[in-house]
Amino acid sequence: MVDDEPDVLETVIDLFETTQIVTAGSFEDARKKIAEESFDLVILDIMGVNGLDLLKACRAAKLPAAMLTAHSLDIESLNSAVRLGAVSFLPKTELHRLPELVAEILDELEQGRTHWEKLFQRLGRFFKERLGISWEDDHSKFPPNYY
Repeated sequence: MVDDEPDVLETVIDLFETTQIVTAGSFEDARKKIAEESFDLVILDIMGVNGLDLLKACRAAKLPAAMLTAHSLDIESLNSAVRLGAVSFLPKTELHRLPELVAEILDELEQGRTHWEKLFQRLGRFFKERLGISWEDDHSKFPPNYY
């Protein structure tokens, strides 16, 4: 989990009581861990840690990554995350549901798929209200598989 807000990192650790969570609070710390370690899933904040560049590093290291954001919840950031290979894009308002969403993401990855379709099934109303898009509008731009 990469985020520049210590309280977010602490919340995530608390949410995953029985899971080993590795955290990073800066771009440099995260970049080093991405290059040197292996993870089932990397969750990246977009703004404070330059998450989109870290997403590129994850893809280069063949590590699946999901974006978690509060301030970059816009169509441009969503499109960038899709284009750069994120497996999901989660609003921080859903942080309390993160264990459930991560389990769902890992299940989809195990089956060779991204989480995009399930994400829109689960949070479709939120994306429609906030970003003006829905899965039905044009899901062809979302990658169905994770390679």
